Parts: sequence; C-alpha cells; structure tokens
Amino acid sequence: MSARRRDFLKLPMAAAAAAAPLTAAPIGEHNPANAKLVRRLPAELSDDDMLFLKQIGLRWARVNFRSAGADYDVVARAQQRYESYGMRIHSAVYSAYREIDLQLGRPGRDKHIESYRTFLRHCGKLGIPVASYDFHPANTYTTSKVTAERGYETREFRVDDFRNKVEKQRYDRVYPVEEIWAAYEYFMKATLPAAREAGVRMALHPDDPPLAMMNGVGKMFVRYEGYKRAEEIAEAIEGPGSPHWGLTFCVGTWSEGGDRMGKDVFSMIEDFGGRAKIFEVHFRAVTSPLPNFQETLPDEGYLDLYRVMKALRKVRFSGAVMPDHVPALAGDSGINRAGTAYCIAYMRALLERANQEVG
Repeated sequence: MSARRRDFLKLPMAAAAAAAPLTAAPIGEHNPANAKLVRRLPAELSDDDMLFLKQIGLRWARVNFRSAGADYDVVARAQQRYESYGMRIHSAVYSAYREIDLQLGRPGRDKHIESYRTFLRHCGKLGIPVASYDFHPANTYTTSKVTAERGYETREFRVDDFRNKVEKQRYDRVYPVEEIWAAYEYFMKATLPAAREAGVRMALHPDDPPLAMMNGVGKMFVRYEGYKRAEEIAEAIEGPGSPHWGLTFCVGTWSEGGDRMGKDVFSMIEDFGGRAKIFEVHFRAVTSPLPNFQETLPDEGYLDLYRVMKALRKVRFSGAVMPDHVPALAGDSGINRAGTAYCIAYMRALLERANQEVG
C-alpha cells in the first residue's frame, strides 16, 4: 500500500477521534468509585434465589436481620453465604432499633439499645460498612393495594382515607414530636459512639409517608429541616462533619412529599450528597406527590429517575442504590424475581449512561 493511500485511510479515523467526546470510559460496578446496585434481602435465602441474583449480576446486598438478634455467628454465616455467590453485604438492618419502648423513649429501652450497639460492633468486625435504620413509630404505609395500569399490584396511599378510615391512636397516649426527638437524641448518644468505634456508618431513613402526625405520634423526618436537626445532634456527639451519621435517602418518600419537603430531590443530593452524607439511596418512583400517590416501576413515576442517577454521579456518590418495594410481576413470589430483574436491569442502564455523561 502506498504512503499516500495509508495517509488517506488515516484521515477518517483521526477525524472520528477528534470528534469523540473527551470523557472517561464508563466505570464498572466492581470499581469502588462507582455507585453500587443493591437489593434489599433477608438473611436467609434459598439456593435458587441466590443463584438467580448471581445470574442477574448482583454484587451487593442490604440484609435484614430480624429474628437472628445480634448473634455474631448468624451475621457471619449470612455474610459467608452471600460471598459464596459473589455478593457482599453493603448494609445491614437489625430490628432492635424498632422496639417501641426505644422509639417512644419509655422505660425498658436501654436493653434494646445495648443489643443494637452489639450489632454495630459485629458489623464492624465483619467489614459491613453501613447500618440502616429509621425512627418512625406508628407509621401506616399503605391505605390500599391497587392494580397499576400495566397490570401489577402496587401500594397506594390517600391522605383522606388514612385520616377518615385507618388512623387511630396506636399507643397509650399521644406522643408529641418533641418527645420523639428526645428519644432519638438519647438513642444517638448511645449508638453513634459505638458506630464510630466499629467504623460503621449509620444511615437514617425519612418518615414514609411524610406526614407530621400519624396514629398519635409526631414525626421528625418529614422535611429537610428534620434532617438538618438530626445532623446537628450527630455533630454535637461526634464532632464537626460527623462522618458516621448520614442518610438513607429515599427518593420515593421525598417524591411523595413534593413541594412540602423544603428541598427537592436534586437539592438534597447536592447538599447532603455533595458532602458525602448520603450512604444509601432507595430508588423508587410514585405517580404524584401527596395527598394521593401510587408506587410504580422505575420508568413510570412522575420524577425522571435518570436525572436522579445522573445527579448522584455528579456528586461522586459511591454508596448503595437499591430498588425499593419491588412490585410483583406475573408469577412472582418471595423476592419477586421478575420485578427484581426488571428494576436492576433498568437501574444498571441508567447508571452506565450517567457515568458516560458525567465522566
């Protein structure tokens, strides 16, 4: 081939290279700098379910320990089993924090707090980086189950139905929100130092749905200001920045609140995510803000979840992103395999595209 012909053939390749965007190749899910696709799962799963999760490429899990208590061996066995299928536990939930005496600030709470402190130590020893929790006693999550337009059953919440048909005083008396704040601060003073010693980050979920009072109990995390107050409590305990306190940022809950939340989803990501204070994201869509909403598959809600994924990667979020309340599709049961595969595949595509655009 002549030199002139070789030079000619190089021209289109050089032009294409010059026209290509100067962005880095998308980073893989194995890269610690990337966001992690996660599924919320029980501590015990069948071999078939484990194999299914491996087949769809799941590398991370958020594992619920409800009946196992704070037994180190139980947590260690779960971790070993997940790892045998190529998955690691990114975060863990232990239900001791949900004990009513603890969350209402009543006598008897200290034994549950100590149990939770023990669990945090176990997570630290086993290298589980995040412990997820919430603080919303007496919640009602659903007023009815309905069938979405595409034919799957989903959760619905209607404020009028809740107030007129469902709501009742759940406990012995009304608990004003300031009493719940006092109970939360007491809990944090006992557990945040244990989390710090263990090297575990505590991720706080907002109230779902974000109503200021439910069933006779005041709610703290129904607006941006609630999270800021909780952050101030954490900093008073741990010091400026409080690296072991942060958010499980539920996009679905924040979308339910709409304009009433004080900051929208994207402002929350810029604020807390920009300061590395978001540890997990519940990636969920709803049809509309309150007073009425239905949950949807991730491509059907009123909020563009691609914009959410892109906003997370813009602030270099590298924590867990997980489908939340995965709908059951035809034939589903247990962990809702078809719904899980649909959500994870959709999220993986969003994540890959966001990484390409953000660079």
